[in-house]
Amino acid sequence: MPEEVLYMKVLGDLKDRIYSGEFPNLKLPDERSLASSYEVSRSSIKRALNVLAQQGIIFKKRGSGTFVNPLYLKNQSMFHSIGNNLGVSDSYRFNGESPAIELLSFETEQADEETRLALFLEDGEEVYRIKRLRKLQDQAFMIENALVPIKLLPALTAEDLGHSMFHYAEETTKKAVTKSFMTVTVEPSSQDDRDHLALSEVEPVGVMAGIYFLDDGTPFEVGSMRVHYKYMRYNSFVSLDGE
Repeated sequence: MPEEVLYMKVLGDLKDRIYSGEFPNLKLPDERSLASSYEVSRSSIKRALNVLAQQGIIFKKRGSGTFVNPLYLKNQSMFHSIGNNLGVSDSYRFNGESPAIELLSFETEQADEETRLALFLEDGEEVYRIKRLRKLQDQAFMIENALVPIKLLPALTAEDLGHSMFHYAEETTKKAVTKSFMTVTVEPSSQDDRDHLALSEVEPVGVMAGIYFLDDGTPFEVGSMRVHYKYMRYNSFVSLDGE
């Protein structure tokens, strides 16, 4: 199995174990022990731990070992960008739970000028217009709106959209969605927000909008995620020591 796949499996499992409170003393096993238990190389373990450290989920204390960040557990954000796949199915968690998907609409249309510029399309090219609702424990918390070039996923169906679109894209194109440029804002909720997210007229909605790119630099999607304000938590971890 390729190291890229092994490292991702280790990364995902370690995050699940951290979320579930498997390390009550907050200390992780050493790299050699983790490599043995996962039956992978130490380089795969080191790579997974480096990503967790970059996200602020763990920290390494020289001479003492690797520990879970207690403030991270206390203030878990909804969004966890891991740099390998930025899809909601992988990146959004709440109390360790992944969101369910309800497809609201799936249409094709000719890209307008703004969309053509964002996705580097030619005149006359078409895009999918996709609208999905994300739920946790039957509570809707996010409306996804996406525009995706049809030429990238020509065989995409409504059934495919019941699962992770980025996973489907990776299987189909053999390229992962690994980069994004996003803007995070808050604005008054629209009637559509209120209808789908059970918001009142005076309650706001969080908006995460931007462009996603395949690993070869091809623009894959332009869209937005409109999030119920109660679920809008976004943490940032900054390291000044280069680690």
